[in-house]
Amino acid sequence: MPERRIYLPPGKMPTAWYNVVADMKTPPAPYLHPGTRQPVGPDDLSAIFPDAIIGQEVATERYIDIPGEVIDAYNQYRPSPLHRALRLEQALGTKAKIYYKYEGVSPAGSHKPNSAIPQAFYNKKAGIKRLATETGAGQWGSSLALACNWFGLECTVYMVKVSYFQKPYRRTLMRLWGAEVFASPSDKTNTGREVLAQDPESNGSLGIAISEAVEDAAQRADTNYALGSVLNHVLLHQTVIGQEAYEQLKSVDEYPDIVIGCCGGGSNFGGIALPFIGQKLRGEAPKATRFVGAEPAACPTLTRGEFRYDFGDVAKFTPLVEMYTLGHTFMPAGIHAGGLRYHGMSTIISRLAHDGIIEPNAYTQNSCFSAAEIFAKCEGIVPAPESSHAIRAAIDEAILAKAKGTEPTILFCLSGHGFLDLASYESYIDGNLTDFELPEETLQAALAESAI
Repeated sequence: MPERRIYLPPGKMPTAWYNVVADMKTPPAPYLHPGTRQPVGPDDLSAIFPDAIIGQEVATERYIDIPGEVIDAYNQYRPSPLHRALRLEQALGTKAKIYYKYEGVSPAGSHKPNSAIPQAFYNKKAGIKRLATETGAGQWGSSLALACNWFGLECTVYMVKVSYFQKPYRRTLMRLWGAEVFASPSDKTNTGREVLAQDPESNGSLGIAISEAVEDAAQRADTNYALGSVLNHVLLHQTVIGQEAYEQLKSVDEYPDIVIGCCGGGSNFGGIALPFIGQKLRGEAPKATRFVGAEPAACPTLTRGEFRYDFGDVAKFTPLVEMYTLGHTFMPAGIHAGGLRYHGMSTIISRLAHDGIIEPNAYTQNSCFSAAEIFAKCEGIVPAPESSHAIRAAIDEAILAKAKGTEPTILFCLSGHGFLDLASYESYIDGNLTDFELPEETLQAALAESAI
Protein backbone atom coordinates (compact mmCIF):
# COMPACT_ATOMS: atom_id res chain seq x y z
CA MET A 1 0.00 0.00 0.00
CA PRO A 2 1.42 3.44 -0.92
CA GLU A 3 2.23 5.78 1.95
CA ARG A 4 -0.65 8.10 2.78
CA ARG A 5 1.50 10.59 4.71
CA ILE A 6 5.11 11.44 4.02
CA TYR A 7 6.97 13.29 6.75
CA LEU A 8 10.35 14.96 6.97
CA PRO A 9 12.17 15.14 10.30
CA PRO A 10 12.82 18.69 11.56
CA GLY A 11 16.49 18.32 10.63
CA LYS A 12 15.48 18.05 6.98
CA MET A 13 13.66 21.38 6.95
CA PRO A 14 15.20 23.87 4.49
CA THR A 15 17.80 26.17 6.01
CA ALA A 16 17.67 28.66 3.12
CA TRP A 17 14.89 30.21 1.07
CA TYR A 18 15.04 29.76 -2.71
CA ASN A 19 15.05 32.89 -4.90
CA VAL A 20 13.73 32.13 -8.41
CA VAL A 21 14.90 35.54 -9.70
CA ALA A 22 18.40 34.05 -9.92
CA ASP A 23 17.18 31.59 -12.56
CA MET A 24 14.60 33.60 -14.49
CA LYS A 25 15.49 34.21 -18.14
CA THR A 26 13.68 37.57 -17.97
CA PRO A 27 13.81 39.02 -14.45
CA PRO A 28 10.91 41.07 -13.10
CA ALA A 29 10.84 44.70 -14.15
CA PRO A 30 11.85 47.20 -11.43
CA TYR A 31 9.24 48.82 -9.23
CA LEU A 32 8.59 52.47 -10.08
CA HIS A 33 8.17 55.33 -7.62
CA PRO A 34 4.48 56.42 -7.59
CA GLY A 35 5.47 60.08 -7.94
CA THR A 36 8.56 60.22 -10.12
CA ARG A 37 7.89 56.99 -12.10
CA GLN A 38 11.60 56.21 -11.72
CA PRO A 39 12.89 52.87 -10.34
CA VAL A 40 12.59 52.79 -6.57
CA GLY A 41 15.67 52.53 -4.39
CA PRO A 42 16.13 51.32 -0.81
CA ASP A 43 15.51 54.82 0.59
CA ASP A 44 12.05 54.85 -1.04
CA LEU A 45 11.05 51.72 0.89
CA SER A 46 12.77 52.39 4.21
CA ALA A 47 9.79 54.29 5.64
CA ILE A 48 7.72 51.10 5.89
CA PHE A 49 10.16 48.14 5.61
CA PRO A 50 13.29 47.13 7.56
CA ASP A 51 16.60 46.93 5.69
CA ALA A 52 16.68 43.12 5.73
CA ILE A 53 13.30 42.88 3.97
CA ILE A 54 14.32 45.52 1.41
CA GLY A 55 17.47 43.52 0.72
CA GLN A 56 15.44 40.36 0.12
CA GLU A 57 13.02 42.23 -2.12
CA VAL A 58 15.80 43.11 -4.58
CA ALA A 59 18.01 40.04 -4.03
CA THR A 60 19.43 38.17 -7.01
CA GLU A 61 21.32 35.35 -5.25
CA ARG A 62 19.77 31.88 -5.54
CA TYR A 63 19.59 31.05 -1.83
CA ILE A 64 19.19 33.24 1.25
CA ASP A 65 19.90 31.74 4.67
CA ILE A 66 17.01 31.46 7.11
CA PRO A 67 17.93 32.98 10.52
CA GLY A 68 18.16 30.55 13.42
CA GLU A 69 15.39 32.37 15.33
CA VAL A 70 13.06 31.90 12.36
CA ILE A 71 13.96 28.22 12.00
CA ASP A 72 13.21 27.79 15.70
CA ALA A 73 9.75 29.32 15.19
CA TYR A 74 9.17 27.25 12.03
CA ASN A 75 9.90 24.14 14.10
CA GLN A 76 6.58 24.75 15.87
CA TYR A 77 4.82 23.28 12.81
CA ARG A 78 7.31 22.57 10.01
CA PRO A 79 8.05 20.47 8.05
CA SER A 80 4.43 20.08 7.02
CA PRO A 81 3.18 16.68 5.81
CA LEU A 82 2.75 15.56 2.22
CA HIS A 83 -0.35 13.41 1.73
CA ARG A 84 -1.19 10.91 -1.01
CA ALA A 85 -4.89 11.42 -1.80
CA LEU A 86 -5.66 7.72 -2.23
CA ARG A 87 -9.34 7.98 -1.37
CA LEU A 88 -9.77 10.85 -3.80
CA GLU A 89 -7.99 8.90 -6.52
CA GLN A 90 -10.31 5.94 -5.91
CA ALA A 91 -13.42 8.13 -5.96
CA LEU A 92 -12.37 9.65 -9.28
CA GLY A 93 -11.42 6.28 -10.78
CA THR A 94 -8.17 7.75 -12.00
CA LYS A 95 -4.72 6.22 -12.28
CA ALA A 96 -3.18 9.63 -11.68
CA LYS A 97 -1.28 9.88 -8.41
CA ILE A 98 -2.45 12.90 -6.45
CA TYR A 99 -0.32 14.39 -3.67
CA TYR A 100 -1.10 17.44 -1.58
CA LYS A 101 1.16 19.48 0.67
CA TYR A 102 -0.94 20.33 3.72
CA GLU A 103 -0.18 23.78 5.16
CA GLY A 104 -3.23 23.75 7.44
CA VAL A 105 -1.09 22.24 10.21
CA SER A 106 0.33 25.66 11.12
CA PRO A 107 -1.08 27.30 14.28
CA ALA A 108 -2.96 29.81 12.11
CA GLY A 109 -4.26 27.07 9.82
CA SER A 110 -2.58 28.17 6.59
CA HIS A 111 0.74 28.76 4.81
CA LYS A 112 0.82 32.42 5.82
CA PRO A 113 3.00 32.09 8.96
CA ASN A 114 5.89 31.10 6.66
CA SER A 115 6.29 34.80 5.83
CA ALA A 116 4.68 36.37 8.89
CA ILE A 117 7.33 34.89 11.18
CA PRO A 118 10.41 36.24 9.34
CA GLN A 119 8.74 39.60 8.76
CA ALA A 120 8.01 39.97 12.48
CA PHE A 121 11.54 38.81 13.31
CA TYR A 122 13.28 41.28 10.98
CA ASN A 123 11.12 44.17 12.17
CA LYS A 124 11.76 43.34 15.83
CA LYS A 125 15.49 43.20 15.12
CA ALA A 126 15.26 46.64 13.48
CA GLY A 127 13.71 48.15 16.61
CA ILE A 128 10.15 48.44 15.26
CA LYS A 129 7.39 48.27 17.89
CA ARG A 130 4.27 47.80 15.78
CA LEU A 131 3.17 46.36 12.40
CA ALA A 132 0.16 47.39 10.31
CA THR A 133 -1.26 45.13 7.64
CA GLU A 134 -4.31 44.21 5.60
CA THR A 135 -6.06 40.86 5.28
CA GLY A 136 -8.68 39.41 2.98
CA ALA A 137 -10.08 36.17 4.41
CA GLY A 138 -8.12 36.63 7.63
CA GLN A 139 -5.48 33.95 7.10
CA TRP A 140 -2.70 36.53 6.76
CA GLY A 141 -4.01 38.78 9.51
CA SER A 142 -4.19 35.92 12.00
CA SER A 143 -0.71 34.72 10.98
CA LEU A 144 0.84 38.14 11.50
CA ALA A 145 -1.01 38.52 14.81
CA LEU A 146 0.53 35.24 15.95
CA ALA A 147 4.03 36.18 14.75
CA CYS A 148 3.83 39.62 16.38
CA ASN A 149 2.77 37.99 19.62
CA TRP A 150 5.74 35.62 19.49
CA PHE A 151 8.22 38.44 18.85
CA GLY A 152 6.66 41.03 21.16
CA LEU A 153 5.23 43.47 18.60
CA GLU A 154 1.89 45.26 18.46
CA CYS A 155 -0.28 44.44 15.44
CA THR A 156 -3.06 46.34 13.66
CA VAL A 157 -5.06 44.61 10.92
CA TYR A 158 -7.37 46.20 8.34
CA MET A 159 -9.68 43.36 7.30
CA VAL A 160 -11.71 43.63 4.08
CA LYS A 161 -15.23 44.40 5.31
CA VAL A 162 -17.07 41.62 3.45
CA SER A 163 -14.76 39.04 5.04
CA TYR A 164 -14.85 40.83 8.41
CA PHE A 165 -18.53 39.85 8.61
CA GLN A 166 -18.36 36.58 6.62
CA LYS A 167 -15.57 35.16 8.81
CA PRO A 168 -16.06 36.51 12.35
CA TYR A 169 -13.97 33.84 14.06
CA ARG A 170 -10.89 34.77 12.06
CA ARG A 171 -11.00 38.24 13.56
CA THR A 172 -11.57 36.60 16.97
CA LEU A 173 -8.39 34.61 16.40
CA MET A 174 -6.46 37.80 15.60
CA ARG A 175 -7.76 39.48 18.73
CA LEU A 176 -6.94 36.41 20.84
CA TRP A 177 -3.33 36.72 19.69
CA GLY A 178 -3.32 40.41 20.64
CA ALA A 179 -4.08 42.28 17.41
CA GLU A 180 -6.57 45.09 16.93
CA VAL A 181 -8.80 44.54 13.89
CA PHE A 182 -10.75 47.09 11.87
CA ALA A 183 -13.23 46.48 9.06
CA SER A 184 -11.89 48.11 5.89
CA PRO A 185 -12.81 50.66 4.66
CA SER A 186 -12.62 52.13 8.14
CA ASP A 187 -12.88 55.59 9.66
CA LYS A 188 -9.33 55.26 11.02
CA THR A 189 -7.53 56.55 7.90
CA ASN A 190 -8.00 59.24 5.28
CA THR A 191 -8.22 56.50 2.63
CA GLY A 192 -11.00 54.69 4.46
CA ARG A 193 -12.96 57.88 5.14
CA GLU A 194 -12.76 58.90 1.47
CA VAL A 195 -14.07 55.52 0.31
CA LEU A 196 -16.89 55.59 2.85
CA ALA A 197 -17.84 59.11 1.79
CA GLN A 198 -18.30 57.86 -1.77
CA ASP A 199 -19.89 54.52 -0.82
CA PRO A 200 -20.98 54.10 2.81
CA GLU A 201 -21.93 50.48 2.07
CA SER A 202 -18.62 49.53 0.45
CA ASN A 203 -17.68 45.86 0.95
CA GLY A 204 -14.04 46.85 0.70
CA SER A 205 -11.20 45.28 -1.24
CA LEU A 206 -7.62 44.26 -0.62
CA GLY A 207 -6.56 47.33 -2.62
CA ILE A 208 -8.38 49.58 -0.14
CA ALA A 209 -7.14 47.67 2.91
CA ILE A 210 -3.53 47.88 1.67
CA SER A 211 -3.90 51.66 1.30
CA GLU A 212 -5.18 51.94 4.87
CA ALA A 213 -2.36 49.82 6.30
CA VAL A 214 0.36 51.67 4.35
CA GLU A 215 -1.09 55.04 5.41
CA ASP A 216 -1.17 53.87 9.02
CA ALA A 217 2.45 52.69 8.92
CA ALA A 218 3.72 55.84 7.22
CA GLN A 219 2.28 58.06 9.96
CA ARG A 220 4.14 56.47 12.90
CA ALA A 221 7.89 56.18 13.33
CA ASP A 222 7.52 53.06 15.49
CA THR A 223 5.39 51.26 12.87
CA ASN A 224 6.20 49.36 9.69
CA TYR A 225 3.99 47.75 7.09
CA ALA A 226 3.83 43.99 6.44
CA LEU A 227 2.35 42.40 3.32
CA GLY A 228 1.16 38.80 3.10
CA SER A 229 1.55 38.17 -0.63
CA VAL A 230 2.58 39.70 -3.97
CA LEU A 231 6.04 41.05 -3.07
CA ASN A 232 9.22 39.15 -3.88
CA HIS A 233 10.31 38.64 -0.28
CA VAL A 234 6.97 37.03 0.59
CA LEU A 235 7.26 34.49 -2.22
CA LEU A 236 10.86 33.90 -1.15
CA HIS A 237 9.77 32.97 2.38
CA GLN A 238 7.07 30.63 1.10
CA THR A 239 9.51 28.46 -0.88
CA VAL A 240 9.99 26.27 2.18
CA ILE A 241 6.78 24.58 0.96
CA GLY A 242 8.07 23.48 -2.42
CA GLN A 243 11.53 22.60 -1.13
CA GLU A 244 10.04 20.28 1.46
CA ALA A 245 7.64 18.80 -1.11
CA TYR A 246 10.56 18.00 -3.42
CA GLU A 247 12.38 16.10 -0.68
CA GLN A 248 9.22 14.26 0.35
CA LEU A 249 8.43 13.16 -3.21
CA LYS A 250 12.06 12.18 -3.73
CA SER A 251 11.84 9.87 -0.73
CA VAL A 252 9.15 7.83 -2.54
CA ASP A 253 10.81 8.11 -5.98
CA GLU A 254 8.28 10.57 -7.38
CA TYR A 255 8.49 13.85 -9.27
CA PRO A 256 5.43 15.87 -10.31
CA ASP A 257 4.14 16.05 -13.86
CA ILE A 258 1.78 18.84 -12.76
CA VAL A 259 2.13 21.35 -9.90
CA ILE A 260 -0.98 23.30 -8.88
CA GLY A 261 -1.70 26.14 -6.49
CA CYS A 262 -4.45 28.70 -5.99
CA CYS A 263 -3.59 32.24 -7.10
CA GLY A 264 -4.61 35.47 -5.38
CA GLY A 265 -1.48 37.55 -4.97
CA GLY A 266 0.93 34.69 -5.59
CA SER A 267 2.32 33.57 -2.21
CA ASN A 268 0.75 30.11 -2.05
CA PHE A 269 1.32 29.25 -5.69
CA GLY A 270 4.87 30.59 -5.56
CA GLY A 271 5.58 28.61 -2.40
CA ILE A 272 4.73 25.24 -3.92
CA ALA A 273 5.79 25.89 -7.52
CA LEU A 274 8.89 28.10 -7.58
CA PRO A 275 11.44 25.48 -6.40
CA PHE A 276 10.23 23.15 -9.17
CA ILE A 277 10.12 26.00 -11.71
CA GLY A 278 13.72 26.78 -10.78
CA GLN A 279 14.73 23.21 -11.58
CA LYS A 280 12.99 23.52 -14.94
CA LEU A 281 14.65 26.85 -15.73
CA ARG A 282 18.09 25.43 -14.87
CA GLY A 283 17.50 22.34 -17.01
CA GLU A 284 17.62 20.04 -13.98
CA ALA A 285 13.99 18.83 -13.95
CA PRO A 286 13.56 15.14 -14.88
CA LYS A 287 10.14 15.85 -16.41
CA ALA A 288 8.49 18.52 -18.55
CA THR A 289 6.40 19.60 -15.58
CA ARG A 290 3.39 21.84 -16.08
CA PHE A 291 2.50 24.57 -13.59
CA VAL A 292 -1.20 25.43 -13.19
CA GLY A 293 -2.42 28.53 -11.34
CA ALA A 294 -6.05 28.34 -10.22
CA GLU A 295 -7.91 31.62 -9.68
CA PRO A 296 -11.55 32.70 -9.24
CA ALA A 297 -13.64 33.60 -12.27
CA ALA A 298 -14.91 36.56 -10.23
CA CYS A 299 -11.38 37.98 -9.97
CA PRO A 300 -9.54 36.56 -13.02
CA THR A 301 -6.27 38.47 -12.79
CA LEU A 302 -4.01 36.09 -14.71
CA THR A 303 -6.57 34.85 -17.21
CA ARG A 304 -8.18 38.17 -18.19
CA GLY A 305 -6.08 40.97 -16.73
CA GLU A 306 -3.62 43.19 -18.60
CA PHE A 307 0.14 42.76 -18.22
CA ARG A 308 1.33 46.28 -17.45
CA TYR A 309 2.44 48.62 -14.70
CA ASP A 310 -0.20 49.38 -12.09
CA PHE A 311 -0.51 50.40 -8.46
CA GLY A 312 -0.89 47.74 -5.80
CA ASP A 313 -3.50 49.75 -3.90
CA VAL A 314 -6.44 52.08 -4.44
CA ALA A 315 -4.87 55.24 -2.99
CA LYS A 316 -1.70 54.93 -5.13
CA PHE A 317 0.61 54.83 -2.12
CA THR A 318 2.49 51.77 -3.34
CA PRO A 319 5.10 51.64 -6.09
CA LEU A 320 4.01 50.85 -9.62
CA VAL A 321 4.49 47.15 -10.35
CA GLU A 322 4.63 45.37 -13.71
CA MET A 323 2.04 42.64 -13.28
CA TYR A 324 -1.21 41.20 -14.51
CA THR A 325 -3.90 43.54 -13.21
CA LEU A 326 -7.64 44.13 -13.34
CA GLY A 327 -7.03 47.79 -12.46
CA HIS A 328 -6.23 49.16 -9.02
CA THR A 329 -9.75 50.56 -8.61
CA PHE A 330 -11.35 47.17 -9.38
CA MET A 331 -13.93 46.08 -6.79
CA PRO A 332 -14.31 42.29 -6.77
CA ALA A 333 -17.53 40.49 -5.95
CA GLY A 334 -17.91 39.24 -2.37
CA ILE A 335 -16.97 35.62 -3.04
CA HIS A 336 -16.01 33.52 -0.03
CA ALA A 337 -12.42 32.98 -1.20
CA GLY A 338 -11.50 36.35 0.29
CA GLY A 339 -7.77 35.73 0.03
CA LEU A 340 -8.02 35.58 -3.79
CA ARG A 341 -9.93 38.84 -4.22
CA TYR A 342 -6.97 40.97 -5.31
CA HIS A 343 -6.77 43.04 -8.49
CA GLY A 344 -3.09 42.33 -9.15
CA MET A 345 -0.57 39.51 -9.09
CA SER A 346 3.02 39.04 -7.97
CA THR A 347 5.45 40.49 -10.49
CA ILE A 348 7.37 37.17 -10.42
CA ILE A 349 4.28 35.06 -11.07
CA SER A 350 3.07 37.55 -13.70
CA ARG A 351 6.36 37.41 -15.60
CA LEU A 352 6.46 33.60 -15.52
CA ALA A 353 2.86 33.45 -16.75
CA HIS A 354 3.59 36.01 -19.47
CA ASP A 355 6.54 33.87 -20.58
CA GLY A 356 4.33 30.77 -20.81
CA ILE A 357 5.81 28.86 -17.87
CA ILE A 358 2.64 29.09 -15.79
CA GLU A 359 -0.80 28.07 -17.12
CA PRO A 360 -3.61 30.04 -15.43
CA ASN A 361 -7.18 28.77 -15.21
CA ALA A 362 -10.26 30.43 -13.67
CA TYR A 363 -13.05 28.63 -11.82
CA THR A 364 -16.49 29.60 -10.56
CA GLN A 365 -17.33 29.58 -6.87
CA ASN A 366 -19.78 26.67 -6.92
CA SER A 367 -17.49 24.45 -8.98
CA CYS A 368 -14.74 24.99 -6.39
CA PHE A 369 -17.02 24.25 -3.46
CA SER A 370 -18.18 21.12 -5.27
CA ALA A 371 -14.55 20.00 -5.52
CA ALA A 372 -14.02 20.88 -1.84
CA GLU A 373 -17.02 18.74 -0.90
CA ILE A 374 -15.64 15.74 -2.80
CA PHE A 375 -12.24 16.27 -1.19
CA ALA A 376 -13.66 16.63 2.33
CA LYS A 377 -15.68 13.43 1.97
CA CYS A 378 -12.66 11.50 0.66
CA GLU A 379 -9.76 12.95 2.63
CA GLY A 380 -11.58 14.20 5.73
CA ILE A 381 -10.07 17.70 5.63
CA VAL A 382 -12.32 20.72 5.10
CA PRO A 383 -10.29 23.01 2.81
CA ALA A 384 -10.24 26.79 2.88
CA PRO A 385 -12.32 28.27 0.02
CA GLU A 386 -9.10 29.59 -1.50
CA SER A 387 -7.54 26.11 -1.49
CA SER A 388 -10.64 24.65 -3.14
CA HIS A 389 -9.54 26.28 -6.40
CA ALA A 390 -6.39 24.14 -6.42
CA ILE A 391 -8.47 21.07 -5.61
CA ARG A 392 -10.80 21.86 -8.53
CA ALA A 393 -7.82 22.10 -10.87
CA ALA A 394 -6.30 18.86 -9.52
CA ILE A 395 -9.57 16.96 -9.93
CA ASP A 396 -10.00 18.27 -13.47
CA GLU A 397 -6.45 17.22 -14.36
CA ALA A 398 -7.06 13.75 -12.91
CA ILE A 399 -10.31 13.35 -14.84
CA LEU A 400 -8.59 14.50 -18.03
CA ALA A 401 -5.81 11.98 -17.43
CA LYS A 402 -8.40 9.23 -17.06
CA ALA A 403 -9.95 10.18 -20.41
CA LYS A 404 -6.52 10.21 -22.05
CA GLY A 405 -5.36 7.00 -20.40
CA THR A 406 -2.35 8.69 -18.78
CA GLU A 407 -1.01 8.37 -15.23
CA PRO A 408 0.51 11.73 -14.20
CA THR A 409 1.80 12.56 -10.76
CA ILE A 410 -0.13 15.62 -9.58
CA LEU A 411 1.06 17.83 -6.71
CA PHE A 412 -1.03 20.64 -5.26
CA CYS A 413 -0.81 22.86 -2.22
CA LEU A 414 -3.66 22.60 0.24
CA SER A 415 -2.86 26.06 1.57
CA GLY A 416 -5.14 25.97 4.60
CA HIS A 417 -8.11 24.43 6.36
CA GLY A 418 -11.65 25.78 6.24
CA PHE A 419 -12.79 25.12 9.80
CA LEU A 420 -13.44 28.84 10.27
CA ASP A 421 -15.23 29.04 6.89
CA LEU A 422 -18.10 26.71 7.71
CA ALA A 423 -20.70 29.44 7.17
CA SER A 424 -19.72 29.51 3.50
CA TYR A 425 -20.06 25.73 3.31
CA GLU A 426 -23.48 25.99 4.89
CA SER A 427 -24.48 28.43 2.12
CA TYR A 428 -23.18 25.97 -0.46
CA ILE A 429 -25.00 22.99 1.05
CA ASP A 430 -28.24 24.99 1.24
CA GLY A 431 -27.91 26.01 -2.41
CA ASN A 432 -27.46 29.69 -1.59
CA LEU A 433 -23.98 30.19 -3.02
CA THR A 434 -23.93 32.53 -6.02
CA ASP A 435 -21.57 32.23 -8.96
CA PHE A 436 -20.14 35.41 -10.39
CA GLU A 437 -18.13 35.68 -13.57
CA LEU A 438 -16.68 39.11 -14.22
CA PRO A 439 -18.56 40.88 -17.04
CA GLU A 440 -16.29 42.13 -19.81
CA GLU A 441 -17.71 45.65 -19.66
CA THR A 442 -16.95 45.85 -15.91
CA LEU A 443 -13.40 44.68 -16.51
CA GLN A 444 -12.78 47.16 -19.31
CA ALA A 445 -14.21 50.00 -17.25
CA ALA A 446 -11.90 49.17 -14.33
CA LEU A 447 -8.86 48.94 -16.62
CA ALA A 448 -9.69 52.25 -18.25
CA GLU A 449 -10.25 53.99 -14.91
CA SER A 450 -6.95 52.61 -13.60
CA ALA A 451 -4.83 53.64 -16.60
CA ILE A 452 -1.61 55.33 -15.48
